[in-house]
Amino acid sequence: MIVDTFNEIGGDGDIPHAGIGNARGMRHKMLIEAVENQIPQVIVIDEIGTKLEAMAASTIAQRRIQLVATAHGVTIENLVMNRALEMLDGGVQSVTLGDEEASRKGVQKSVLERKGPSSFSCGVEIISKAELRVHPYLDATVDTILAGLLLVLPPKS
Repeated sequence: MIVDTFNEIGGDGDIPHAGIGNARGMRHKMLIEAVENQIPQVIVIDEIGTKLEAMAASTIAQRRIQLVATAHGVTIENLVMNRALEMLDGGVQSVTLGDEEASRKGVQKSVLERKGPSSFSCGVEIISKAELRVHPYLDATVDTILAGLLLVLPPKS
């Protein structure tokens, strides 16, 4: 199933692009209903950009349907801190640690942690037309970012 609101993948109008065969383009409002009625094996979503789309993608991921999607951000760190898309990376919450635990971990008492599992097992950043940065374990990448241990370099100009 192809979910492509702006017809960048799925073609123009009601006729699918020849490159996707009989796949159907659908709007995000009908996404969950389509999953329930059509039982797809794979869903490709172009440009998850709203909280509702992120929630739908998260629901699909929980149903063990293979999900391939894009979301816009300068770096993966931008996506982790984007409140509209937080469902994709498990969400972020502030947690207050006890004095002993904060001292043992060498961190402040208030830290950011991931709320739950990411909707995707891995992530890929497009650095340039010729360079990608692969995050094979997205949960670990998010945890590292939230712990302040990952230096995310901006894309090359």
